[in-house]
Amino acid sequence: MSCPICGKPTAADYRPFCSRRCADVDLGRWLTESYRIPAETEEEADEQEPDAPPPKPH
Repeated sequence: MSCPICGKPTAADYRPFCSRRCADVDLGRWLTESYRIPAETEEEADEQEPDAPPPKPH
């Protein structure tokens, strides 16, 4: 397995990273929200939903 930050072989003490530095780089990316999980916004979801049929008269 290689370090996801620099590609060097991993170290047991810092797995899956190779060093404390790479582990800290990864943590910093999470804390500054550099990593993002794609998600739909409410506007995108509204655009994709089919329109509801009109209510039936009684």
